[in-house]
Order: sequence, then C-alpha cells, then structure tokens
Amino acid sequence: MTVYLATIFLLSLGLGTTLTFMSSHWLLAWMGLEINTLAIIPLMAQQHHPRAVEATTKYFLVQASAAALILFASINNTWLTGQWQIMQGTHPTTTTLMIIALALKMGLAPMHFWLPGVLQGLNLTTGLILTTWQKLAPIALMMQVIPSANPMIITSLAILSTLIGGWGGLNQTQLRKILAYSSIAHMGWMVIIMQASPQLTTLVLAIYIISTATIFLTMKTINTTMLPSLMISAKKSQTLTAIAMLTLLSLAGLPPLTGFMPKWMVIQMLSEQNLPATATIMALSALISLYFYLRLCYAIILTTSPNTSNSPAPWRLPQQKTTLPLTMLMTLSLLLLPLTPTMVSFIS
Repeated sequence: MTVYLATIFLLSLGLGTTLTFMSSHWLLAWMGLEINTLAIIPLMAQQHHPRAVEATTKYFLVQASAAALILFASINNTWLTGQWQIMQGTHPTTTTLMIIALALKMGLAPMHFWLPGVLQGLNLTTGLILTTWQKLAPIALMMQVIPSANPMIITSLAILSTLIGGWGGLNQTQLRKILAYSSIAHMGWMVIIMQASPQLTTLVLAIYIISTATIFLTMKTINTTMLPSLMISAKKSQTLTAIAMLTLLSLAGLPPLTGFMPKWMVIQMLSEQNLPATATIMALSALISLYFYLRLCYAIILTTSPNTSNSPAPWRLPQQKTTLPLTMLMTLSLLLLPLTPTMVSFIS
C-alpha cells in the first residue's frame, strides 16, 4: 500500500471517529461508525494473505450487523418517541438494543466471539488500531446511551467480559489472541463504572490505550507474535524485554505500576456505590487475568539462556526502528501511579 492510500485511510479513520464524537443525531453517529469501519477494511486486507482476508471478512460482517442493529434501534426510537436526538427521548427497548449493538462493536462479552479470531489474522500495526482507536467511537456513544439503561444489563455485560477475558487467555500461545482477551477484560472494567462515573471510564480507557500501544509497539520492535519466540526475545534487546515485562504487569494491575491506579479507583467507586459483591467479583476476575500476564512474564525473563529452546536464535542486528514513541509510552505505562491524587481530584 502506498503512502498516499495509507494517509487517506488513516484520515478517514479520524474523520469517522470525529463525526461520532460530535454527533447529537443518531443518523450522523451511524454515519461516523460506517466511515470508521470502511476506512479500516483496506488496512486489514493489505497483506493479501488468506488469514488477513478471512479476518477482514469476519470483521466486516460483524460490524455491518452491529451497524444495522444501531440503525434499526434509532429508527425504532424515532417511531416510539418522535426524537432523532441521542440525548433526548430514548425508549427502554431502544436503549437495550443500542447497548447490545455497541457491545458487539466494542467486543464486550458475550458478543466477543469475533475479536480473537480477527486480531489473530492482522499485522501488529492494524491490530493496534483495532484494539485502541476503533474502541473510541462506540464507547463515546455508549457513554451517552448508558444513563437510561438498565443497571442489571450493564453489570452483567461487564462481569461477563472480565471473567471471559480472563479465562479465554489462560491457555493461549498467540500473543495477539492474548491481547484480544486482555482487551475484552479491560472493556468490562470500563463499562462497570460507566453509569456512576464517566470520567473514571475515560481514565481507564486512556491508561488501557497507553499500555496496549506499548505492548504492540514492543512486539513490533522485537518482531515476535508467538510465545515460543517471546522466550528468546531477550537475546535481541534485554532492556526492551525487561520493560515489556513491567508493562505486562502494569496491564495486569500490579502496584506500583500505572495499571494499578484504574483498578484501584474502580473498586473504590463500586464500594462507595454500595456494591461490595460486584467489587469482589471484579477483583477476583483480575486475578484470573493476572495468571496469563505472569505466564508471559515467565516466558520473557525466566526462560533465557542457558535453557534450551525449540526456536532458532535470532541475529542481534542494530535497531533501525524509531523508538521515541515507544519510550514515551513505556514511561507513561509504568510511572503514572504517583499522579493518583490528581486523578482523584479530577474525577470527583
């Protein structure tokens, strides 16, 4: 793909997301989501590989179904209430349909079935866009819809996402599938608190994007997508591999890393809302996710030389890629925990 085509598609991605952010009308929001979907399709299929084409087809069918359901829900809402505005006159049936459609767009469980298979067929750059940028528009719409939604539906979706995201990643050896289940689990942490504190949801989303972008760029830099090749990545760059391990622990939510901040604040907010059972389930589900993060860390650090490996040893060539964005993202994903009091004052 030429630079001009890639620029056009990336600008179209930005246009679609911006349209959805700015929209107060259901039709304009649907149009932004469609532009977003159509812009990423060529980026997904640019490898001309059967897996990439299969992933693109799956993604297109799922997103088209979700967009059709959004359009149906908005038309149904107009028929029942006479309003096209997103923030006015939302019928309960329309709200439920819209939540289901947006959950399908975002990859929330139990509508998560498409995300691991699609992400497995993509390259790391497109996978990074899919797990970060493509989440922004559906989450923005869900923040506007969710105040009138049934809290039981939202809590069920969030708890299912954190549990399935943890269980699904346990026996995976493909790093992209592990990150897909990590995305599902983190979506649950965002949705569980969305009704009570949209500002906290924004904070959780920002830290998730920083940490996930760090992992994807690290995998791209050391050129690894599988667990066996991750075991010998320390031979390419020991410093980068060690920091990648810390970033995985940050995604898991271990102190004193940045990822501990959103989980701590979400559990605190749930406790303040008199939901101790929900907070306990969310904390226990985080332990399930912690297992496969620790499994990755074990593969990175504790299986280095002189242990034997079935994978051939890589050449230690000079690094030619630009690492400044990766360095900044690593710093943010590891060292933001001291800013927790500032974040608390911002949210409250």
